[in-house]
Amino acid sequence: MGLPIESFLPWLDIAGLSVFAASGALAAARKRLDFVGACFFALITATGGGTLRDILIGAPIFWMHDPAPAILCVVIAVAAWLVPLRWWPERALDWFDAAGLAAYAVYGAGKALHFGISPIPAIAAGIITACIGGVIRDITAGVPSILMRHELYVTAALAAASVFVGLTLAGMAAPWPALIGFGLGFAMRGAAIRWKLALPPHRGS
Repeated sequence: MGLPIESFLPWLDIAGLSVFAASGALAAARKRLDFVGACFFALITATGGGTLRDILIGAPIFWMHDPAPAILCVVIAVAAWLVPLRWWPERALDWFDAAGLAAYAVYGAGKALHFGISPIPAIAAGIITACIGGVIRDITAGVPSILMRHELYVTAALAAASVFVGLTLAGMAAPWPALIGFGLGFAMRGAAIRWKLALPPHRGS
């Protein structure tokens, strides 16, 4: 069934799920929602991209066949909701999102390869896995989408997924493709958060 999933990739899945769940719960806390709302935000943020990925690659939707992801989201959401907002660093949501973006870009591409998807669509699957959850979170919270901030975001997911797929197909031994892809994606997104890095915008008319 395609390439085997590297032993390191499931850890990226757990990491991506965890930090995206935390970012969703933090977004709910900033809206002064109750803990049920925090759990809902955590679930849609952590599972949104992976759900669309699984539909597109013809895989069983991961959280519908295993209760562990939903349970993990709830546990993290409640824990994050209980922490007073004043204890969170100002840009905690952005850094959680950066870690989730890099982890899920690599994991999503790896899962697509495992299901026999060719390299270019596998990279696209990684981008979808990484980006859609954050977009759903922002839309649901009624705030401008993270894609509208004119910072490297999709580009960081593209870099992470592309490097992972390229190194994997080149025969580099695991877990290095996943580690390098994650590191690059996180570094690019982190640099964008710190220094507002962005690609040149459209010049208009």
